Amino acid sequence: MFKKLIYLLFHRSVFVALSLLLQCATIVFMISFFSEHTSLFYQVCIAISIFSALLILGSRMESAYKIAWLLLVLPFPVFGGVFYLLIGSGHISPRSQERMQRIAQQSAQQLKADFKADDLLPMGEDAASQARYLERYACAPAYTNTETEYFSLGDAAFPSMISALKTAEHYIFLEYFIIDKGVFWETILEVLEEKAAQGVEIRIIYDDMGCMFTLPRNYNEQLHAKGIQCRVFNRFVPILSLRLNNRDHRKLLIVDGKIGYTGGINLADEYINRRNRFGHWKDSVLRLEGDAVWSMTVMFLTMWDFCCGWEEDLSQFRPPPTQVKVWTGYVQPYTDTPLDQEAVGQTVYLNMISKARKYIYITTPYLIIDGATNTALCNAAKSGVDVRIITPHIPDKRYVQEVTKAHYPPLLEAGVRIYEYTPGFIHAKNFVVDDRFATVGTVNLDYRSLFLHFEDGVWMCDAPCIRDIRDDFLHTISHCERVTLRRWRRLNPIVRLYRNLLRVFAPLM
Repeated sequence: MFKKLIYLLFHRSVFVALSLLLQCATIVFMISFFSEHTSLFYQVCIAISIFSALLILGSRMESAYKIAWLLLVLPFPVFGGVFYLLIGSGHISPRSQERMQRIAQQSAQQLKADFKADDLLPMGEDAASQARYLERYACAPAYTNTETEYFSLGDAAFPSMISALKTAEHYIFLEYFIIDKGVFWETILEVLEEKAAQGVEIRIIYDDMGCMFTLPRNYNEQLHAKGIQCRVFNRFVPILSLRLNNRDHRKLLIVDGKIGYTGGINLADEYINRRNRFGHWKDSVLRLEGDAVWSMTVMFLTMWDFCCGWEEDLSQFRPPPTQVKVWTGYVQPYTDTPLDQEAVGQTVYLNMISKARKYIYITTPYLIIDGATNTALCNAAKSGVDVRIITPHIPDKRYVQEVTKAHYPPLLEAGVRIYEYTPGFIHAKNFVVDDRFATVGTVNLDYRSLFLHFEDGVWMCDAPCIRDIRDDFLHTISHCERVTLRRWRRLNPIVRLYRNLLRVFAPLM
């Protein structure tokens, strides 16, 4: 017990938290002190807050995000504007813009020859327009000749991922938000070490914030010593800065450009139910094999170059053409970046909602939605579309669940059916529509995923696994408790007020 306490006290997260709190306290103290003793300084602070408020009003950020920041800046004009400029403005440095443009050019150079959105016209204009959007604004081609396999649990995906890694002949690429030592990661690492010894190129990217509590700061150096290349995305520096907001939330496992995995699971034992944290962990994984994996490979390599400052020839990693497969539907991997002012993940979801004629089934760990998504879901339900959403019953973060519950009432009033997964925590991020379209990926229905993080997903049209996603949803409902308006109306008024306040500030969480 004593050793554990010492470990926690000296963990880098404690130093980071104390450093950030000290900086906040210092800024508040200095501004308050000088404002009281120097009228000019006070006037400068007021001017900064007015300037910040005008920036907020004139920005392209989502309206709820604007309101939340204005409610923080205007009541505290002495230091509210300073905090906004430090951590909330969303300003992109010229260096990051330049690097992002270079990534976009790299992606376009490698993938534009694969664009074929108009080939989806026989599937209907709804299908073609979605594919066209992803080609134009995410540089994400739609592919055929790609087999898809849907795993309804991380437990089932785990052996498949290990088997795929063992087939690697040229390279293995891994990009994950969280890596944690345990059965899952140690099993993967054992295979990676074997493959590295055989001459297979191994590259790993993990997010420093995501791994702050799971890996030592020098873990990338430990991997290098094993012959594994590793980059840490956006190394966490305990200084109040916009850099704190943008995290790499993507999950990609790629083998030789031929096999790819994505979905909700990170490389930690709770995702395969080898560790019980929040009851039974329900997640999803999508396996691709075929032409579309090249698009995922380019996603990884451009992120790698972004982290390293490299400009390598990506075409050297392209695998030879795969054997022509039976009809596999259209498969379109896509990525979303906060640096291009285009909310790709949100637009994919909104397009799918607007195109639904029969049903929309959504699985999400968080239901902290913006006004546009709320309106789209309500309008679909009011139009007679069967809209159902599954959220967790056991939360991973209590306050986040409270914000999620605060978003229930307008949806329930419009006829949306909401269910909570009673065995535990549901972490899958799936949309399935009318047995025709589906997407599986990393994009949560919250502001951070939709507007601040690097994310990825796979949109599908007419792929055989779409019915598997639908069937999994319907099976999962049998393990859920339906949420009713009656329960909301019987809540203590103080709890309802608390949730409504949380909802106002949800964009900042």
